Amino acid sequence: MTWLEMTPALVVNRASAQTSNASKPYQLQLISAAGFNVPETLITSDPAEVLEFRARHGRIVYKSMSGVRSVVKLLTDLDIGRLDRIRGCPVQFQSYVDGVDVRVHTVGDDAFAARVTSWATDYRYGSASGAPLAVVDAYSIDDELAGRCVRLSRTLGLELAGIDLRITPEGEAVCFEANPSPAFSYYEQQAGLPIAAAIARRLASA
Repeated sequence: MTWLEMTPALVVNRASAQTSNASKPYQLQLISAAGFNVPETLITSDPAEVLEFRARHGRIVYKSMSGVRSVVKLLTDLDIGRLDRIRGCPVQFQSYVDGVDVRVHTVGDDAFAARVTSWATDYRYGSASGAPLAVVDAYSIDDELAGRCVRLSRTLGLELAGIDLRITPEGEAVCFEANPSPAFSYYEQQAGLPIAAAIARRLASA
């Protein structure tokens, strides 16, 4: 790990560049500063604040604040009865964003986009909620959005990133997260995207 931090060689990715993902709220601030719209977010241990946030937005989701993978869930009326549990540990709540899920993998200056179609709140765990398997296919994004994704990756110091977007019905790209260790092979296999080849070219050209 020390050598990977010190070497002048190209590393995909250095551990130090992955640290922003250890704190979702911190990374969200970096994403916003890079010019992306992000969901309105509340981090609290006060149930009353959650109720007010929900009343304002109608639908909200909750998720972990750490880098540990968690399932994104919609806050339902059944959850309200156990809100007191957050008094011992702050939880991250966000306004629900309508639209189409798009995963953009950036490799150096290249961007590869895949659309994910699923009615599950968190398509990664859709089968657990009874949803059919997500459908993943190649998706076209314009040069401006692709460039913004590449610049975000550069800002975070990442040669490879998996950027989670949701494209709203109005065409606005809302960014949830930039994953520094993305499971790109799944999207490559499902959507036929040449991500592995792009990584190989990037490493070979360094």
